[in-house]
Amino acid sequence: MAWQTRESRIVYDNRWISVREDHVSGPAGDGIYGVVTLKNAAVFVVALDEDDRVCLVTIDRYTTGRSVEVPAGGTDGEDPLLAAQRELREETGLEADEWTQIGTMNALNGVTVAPEHVFLARSLRQAGDSARTQAEEGIDEMAWVPFAEALAMVADGRIRDGETIAALAYAGIRLRRFA
Repeated sequence: MAWQTRESRIVYDNRWISVREDHVSGPAGDGIYGVVTLKNAAVFVVALDEDDRVCLVTIDRYTTGRSVEVPAGGTDGEDPLLAAQRELREETGLEADEWTQIGTMNALNGVTVAPEHVFLARSLRQAGDSARTQAEEGIDEMAWVPFAEALAMVADGRIRDGETIAALAYAGIRLRRFA
């Protein structure tokens, strides 16, 4: 059975998200469905240096507390590659000469409309000081972690952010790290 929307109304709206309430008919019958729509896509960057280390940031999230993540952020309506380049620079002070889009995904697709783009950044160099933008973002630290250790951090729960886990999986697939 296909979902049918009988009525829809916006119950909250700001410059980043809108929340709507839909009256629907679906597989379980009639009901109400809440949907969060992000106004702009997000980007995630797996920055990999010449020593096969991933750049990870530790950020204090309002919703979940301390979180170890790859550099990421919103596109603010920009082209995803330009947004990824900006986010890497803002969060780490790094620039990359090589950029490859390695995946596109949807966050929490049961309740959100939130497209996300994942990039692999290589041939990295320091581009400037990111202390001010890191402070604005709530980034406590930046670390270089061997790729295999980043996967171990996923396995043992030190990395719990779903998008970071997916971004590392996309990178592992692209880099043929999974047999």
